[in-house]
Amino acid sequence: MGKKEKAGKREGMPKEKKKKIIKRSIAGGAAGVLVLLIVASSISSANSKPVVITAEVVRGDIEQTISTSGSVASEEVKTYFAPISVEVGAIHAAAGENIAKGEPVITYDQEALEQEKRRAELQLQANEGGYQNTVGKNKESLGDLQEANTNLGVLEQQITDIDNCIKELQKKVDDKKAALAHEGALLQISLIDWADQPDSDEYQNLQKLVQQNHYEQSNNAEIRAWQEEIGRYTEMLNNCKEYRAEMKSQKASAEGAKMSQGSQEELEAKREMEGMANQRVLEAVEESRGGVLAAFSGVVTEMNVTEGQIPAQGTQMFKLESTEKVKVTIAVTKYDLEKLEAGQQAVVTIAGSTYEGEVSKIDRMAVKNSSGAPVVNADIRILNPDENIFLGVEAKVTIRTAKSEQALLVPISAVNTDKDGDFVYAVENGIVVRKPVQTGISSDMNMEIREGLAPADQVLTEVSSDIQEGMKVTAVLEESGVQTVTESMDETKESAAGAEPEE
Repeated sequence: MGKKEKAGKREGMPKEKKKKIIKRSIAGGAAGVLVLLIVASSISSANSKPVVITAEVVRGDIEQTISTSGSVASEEVKTYFAPISVEVGAIHAAAGENIAKGEPVITYDQEALEQEKRRAELQLQANEGGYQNTVGKNKESLGDLQEANTNLGVLEQQITDIDNCIKELQKKVDDKKAALAHEGALLQISLIDWADQPDSDEYQNLQKLVQQNHYEQSNNAEIRAWQEEIGRYTEMLNNCKEYRAEMKSQKASAEGAKMSQGSQEELEAKREMEGMANQRVLEAVEESRGGVLAAFSGVVTEMNVTEGQIPAQGTQMFKLESTEKVKVTIAVTKYDLEKLEAGQQAVVTIAGSTYEGEVSKIDRMAVKNSSGAPVVNADIRILNPDENIFLGVEAKVTIRTAKSEQALLVPISAVNTDKDGDFVYAVENGIVVRKPVQTGISSDMNMEIREGLAPADQVLTEVSSDIQEGMKVTAVLEESGVQTVTESMDETKESAAGAEPEE
């Protein structure tokens, strides 16, 4: 197996951490580079063992953070729409200007408000008048319909009764006339029988009876009385029929004019809706006498009307964004997302001022940034905002994601990773030893070690492909920016005197 394979493969380190490690190495090595060169040169000449840079495992506090930037925005935004269609009298805060809670942003022309109030009152009155008129007409139609139905029932019965009376009287007339005609026929027969005795009393009497019968047929008192009664009943019948026709016409007209159940419900609903609409206008007029007030202190970010304009009801007038509830929206990569939780504390820097912050929201969906990489947006609420905060400016954010006290710490560069997990190379008695470790949180410089190392252990901070487990090395301890040789002076002198290097 080659040396590179024995050393183990290391995963790629984020560029940000690499940059920070390089900066630390430059800063720490600047003061000791001359000493290191001198020591390394003397050791190399006296000893063939390779020189490695190590760091001591120490205890200390470590805090893991996410550093990023975002834009300042308001957590409370309200868009105001015109409550009524009335002329704008004055605008008290243009776009970009601050406004305090309760102060008017827009005021209306007072005369126009009075006119709008009067219009709404007249509309209410007109709607109520129209409703009462329609209801009154419907009541009349219902009354006419009821009258027609009642009268028609009575008239039908009257017509039937009168018609029956006329028929009975006519039958009496017909029967009486038939009887008189029959009697006259018998008298004629008898007269014929006595025709050969014209001078006889019987013949003379029969002639008188025939004349009387003929007169009776034309002038019978009962027949005349019955006929007169028939005439009166016929007139009554015609009047009833005429009145019946009138009632039928009234019924048809009333049925056409009366409101159906659906029409009545529609009328009631329309009355209620129109009443509510005009009542809202009256309420809006009263509420608008002092103008449209700011619901909270903030900045007017949009102004969509001008003085003298009459915006239609429902038109957007302006937008107000709070400066009391402020956040910074950041974009988090997948590498930092697993560290982020709601409620974590943060430090926010805006234009040189520092504020306390807290992670208030983490989106549940990724979006693509300008480079096309997926990121997740999160909000950092500013807990102590003041008048120095400007919406829309850039802010620096440092989120405290985790902290561990008195933990075992090693430089980040000392931790390596391969298929078997995390490990470090340590130097024990001048020999390189591979030690599996369980890591915890990390900062810009250090990594927490939870298992696998002990305080004062020395670990290699930089590993090249030449390093192999079990090889003998000369360890140079890196401490506070100055590197010191940890190999004992006796061993160094012995090696310089020409001691045989160990196999």
